[in-house]
Amino acid sequence: MTEPYLLTPGPLTTSRTVKEAMLRDWGSRDGAFIALNRRIRARLVELANAADSHVAVPVQGSGTFAVEAMIGTLVPRDGKLLVLINGAYGKRIQRMAEVIGRRVVAIEVAEDQPVDPATLDDALSADADITHVAVVHCETTSGILNPVEAVADIVARHGRRLLIDSMSAFGALPLDAARVPFEAVAASANKCLEGVPGMGFVIARADALAAAKGNAHSLSLDLHDQWRGFEANAQWRFTPPTHVLAAFGQALDEHEAEGGVAGRGARYAVNGRILIDGMRGLGFETLLPDALQAPIIVTFRMPADPAFVFDAFYDQLRERGFVIYPGKLTVADSFRIGCIGRLGAAEMRAALDAIRATLDAMGVASGAP
Repeated sequence: MTEPYLLTPGPLTTSRTVKEAMLRDWGSRDGAFIALNRRIRARLVELANAADSHVAVPVQGSGTFAVEAMIGTLVPRDGKLLVLINGAYGKRIQRMAEVIGRRVVAIEVAEDQPVDPATLDDALSADADITHVAVVHCETTSGILNPVEAVADIVARHGRRLLIDSMSAFGALPLDAARVPFEAVAASANKCLEGVPGMGFVIARADALAAAKGNAHSLSLDLHDQWRGFEANAQWRFTPPTHVLAAFGQALDEHEAEGGVAGRGARYAVNGRILIDGMRGLGFETLLPDALQAPIIVTFRMPADPAFVFDAFYDQLRERGFVIYPGKLTVADSFRIGCIGRLGAAEMRAALDAIRATLDAMGVASGAP
């Protein structure tokens, strides 16, 4: 193989046609590129069933840039943010708020537990100063799926505003603005939509953006200003990632052809089931029970066999054509294997064959923790 399959949460394996979309150059003020911008923005709000209320605002950079733009623009300088944390990406949101000078509090649970709507309910009842709540849809520290619909119901009932980091879920797991009332959701081109890295986006209520003028801590991460520019002439304020957008336009076409969110999510669910069943057959134990596991990335506990050394396992698996991800947990030694990207059942079974061969070569009798 000239390039390995990426069993990671992104960047991830993309289709040949997505790669080929980057083979031409685009003028950033050219009519064809402006039309591409319009089409991408329209498609994104449609994916969230939010065309009547929200607008899509792309931003240069990784998904983290989009999340920080969302927090810095939509939480006013006299606002207060409550972050629900059960992993590294919730902690990152809290850190963002601290760095940009917003008042912030957190409710934190263990990385192998979903965030708790009842505790959120109590916190909002006790603190009238909280204006916004932030939650991670799928926390890729562990692969856990958080109950965003229940969280959204509580936030709406208290008259507060919900900000969602759906980086590792958007495009594969349902997020319907009619059922999950959110002020904004941030995601990225290079996750479940299977584009390439270099662009994030925020889908935000138009009325919230209109009211956010002057909130932002940063010129380049000012979503209000970015939105006003797109509305005025469909152009980016600063040099856009033209090749990334061309690839993303192709990726969105392929997403639609696969059946949209339902179709993409179904393929990932099959990938996840093959992976989990196969790894359990080798003795490995998942961190999460199936009821909490999202079909995005799966965390496995480290084997107890003294012959298992993760770095050697990683390197030998890479030589066999598959790249996995180290663990990021504090609750357990672990590693992670992704289910997303341009992969299907055949690739997942091939990955299991490669894992089996690697364990045999290392002399590991079982993956049991």
